[in-house]
This record gives sequence, C-alpha cells and structure tokens, in this order.
Amino acid sequence: MDLVAPVVVEPLRRRRCSECLRGPLERMIVEFNSPVCLDCADLGHLVFLRRGDTALTRRAREGSALWAVVVRHNRRRTRYERQGLLVEEAALAEAESACLADAEARARRRARDAVRRAALDAEVTEVLLAEIMRLFPSCPADRATEIAVHASAKGSGRVGRTAAGRSLDRGAVTAAVRASVRHVDTPYDSLLMGGVPRHQARTRVAPAIETVLRAWRHGGESAPGRGRG
Repeated sequence: MDLVAPVVVEPLRRRRCSECLRGPLERMIVEFNSPVCLDCADLGHLVFLRRGDTALTRRAREGSALWAVVVRHNRRRTRYERQGLLVEEAALAEAESACLADAEARARRRARDAVRRAALDAEVTEVLLAEIMRLFPSCPADRATEIAVHASAKGSGRVGRTAAGRSLDRGAVTAAVRASVRHVDTPYDSLLMGGVPRHQARTRVAPAIETVLRAWRHGGESAPGRGRG
C-alpha cells in the first residue's frame, strides 16, 4: 500500500485555526479550504526536521509511524517547495544517534587513513634520503634529510612525488639535490631578486653548484658555505 503523507503548509500571511481559533499559525494543514492548526489536526506531537541532511531525514521518516511533509509557497517561482518533515520525536532521536554513530565511524576511518598516509609519506622520505646518501655520501646528514623532506612533501609536485622520483631515478634525485644547492649554497635567489634573468642566474651559479655536488659525491673538496648570508 502506498503511503500518502499529510502536507503541512507554512503560511505566508497570518492565519487562525478554523476550529480552535488560535493563531497566528506557524504551520497548518488545509481542510475544506480552511486552515487547521497542527494540534487540531492531531499532528501537534510531531517535531520539525529541516531539510538538508538526507541520511537523517530518511532514517527519521522510516522510524516514524506518522510523519508529514512541510512546504512553503514560493511566490517568485509560483510553486510550493519542501522545507522539511514533521516526525515523531523518538524517531528523530534514534535517527540522530544512528547518524552520529556513522559520523564517528567515518572519523575513525579518516584517522586510520591519515596514519597510513603518514607512514607511507615517511617511507617515501626515508627511501629518498637513503638514495641521496648513496649518490652523495659526503652530504651532511641533516642537509640530506632536509632535501628529502622537501622533495617528498605531499601535494608539492616535487621530484619525490613524481614517478621518476618514486622509482629513484638517478637524474631525478640529483635534480632535487642540485635544486637545494642552487637555492641554499649560491647567491641564486639574490640574483633573481636583483633582476637577473633566471637563465643568466643559473649560468652564473652553475660552477658553484657543481663544486658542491662534486664534494658531496667524493668528499675530496670542501663545499662552500650557504649562499644566502
């Protein structure tokens, strides 16, 4: 048997109940073209649930033996639009508890996923760090860690997050180290701020970068100090 829910109207102008004469009415039903308050219509024990939460609305409606649709007339659109439902208070409370349990379950799942992602991120960084130290054994440990963390930052699009970086492609790893040396150990950034075109600035600092990389590869030369001072 198809269910036919009562329709409750939120009136746009002041109305009084045709039976008990109380008013103005916040909500009413219309019987024989006359307004009837919810108490007289035996709907006064129901509580209002505003539209918007689909899961809560569905659960409250399914758990309520009696429920009604609440509508309001939209003059601009010349139509009635649903505002929510009237449902039994016990059904609403039970629906809220169920939805809260779902929200808590989703929160726990998000927390577990975050832990797994953090572990994966740490693994990516550690693997990249090990490869940096393999290719540049004389690179200071704290500096290698700084490069690995920077290059593998989630969402950065940097080399540690590219396919080449994850596969530990030698050129990609070297590019990450070279980029760090360019910004930290040479006056490259100062040149850019001074108006030197990027390609010219790179050409100027290229010998200094190669000196540092050579020292970190073989340890035969001392790397220069940081170039930002």
